[in-house]
Amino acid sequence: MLPMDHEQGIISPSRLPGDPEITGPCLLLINPFEAHYASTMTKKKGGRIHHLFHAQLMAFAEEEPFSYWAGPAVGAPMAVLTLEKLIALGCRKIVVMGWCGSLVPQLKVGDILLPTWGQSEEGVSAHYPLPAKAEADPTMGAAIMASLRGAGHTCCQGPLWTTDAPYRELPSKIKKFADQGIMGVDMEFSALCTVAAFRQIDLAAVLLVSDELYHESWQPGYTSKTFKKKSHALFDHLSSLLPRL
Repeated sequence: MLPMDHEQGIISPSRLPGDPEITGPCLLLINPFEAHYASTMTKKKGGRIHHLFHAQLMAFAEEEPFSYWAGPAVGAPMAVLTLEKLIALGCRKIVVMGWCGSLVPQLKVGDILLPTWGQSEEGVSAHYPLPAKAEADPTMGAAIMASLRGAGHTCCQGPLWTTDAPYRELPSKIKKFADQGIMGVDMEFSALCTVAAFRQIDLAAVLLVSDELYHESWQPGYTSKTFKKKSHALFDHLSSLLPRL
């Protein structure tokens, strides 16, 4: 899995005695809101919950086809820590579900963005040296997009800005990235794409627009009942689609 021309780290992600083996695709849930909902659904469906340090791995390996959910994993370092462990446990296909802020008027709260590539302003990606920019898997992205649109969801594709500093999303920077065609901002995507490429696995992301940053003042929407209902509906759709990807 590891490119041979890169120096090995002192610590390598590994499967330890007692760890589960992942034999199918995994839905990586970034936010505690969706991760808590997934944990509740796991208990209702009789799945198994394993602890992954700060996160949980929810497994349905007794069912066919196999299915796995994991999270939460907020911020690039924690998201990468979780992803590396999932890969070590055998996962080769990841769908990320998270939130993003919109930089452009055509993306409203409650819309869905499938990011195609990431502009990194986080500190993890530089430690995984790759010549190309961080990109999502286009085949998975196309399949997810078709499924979401077929179910009536409003969604689009485009590039994303990933930052480690959520309280330093400056108006000048928002405008600069929007002028470059970048549609949204999150805290994990570019790092996750970089690690996926480095470890040679497939990864796509589905981000629910939680707030709008292109106005004169910040317009959050993630506390509304409508947003929470859309989040649950998106999770339900992705969890049912996951085994077929």
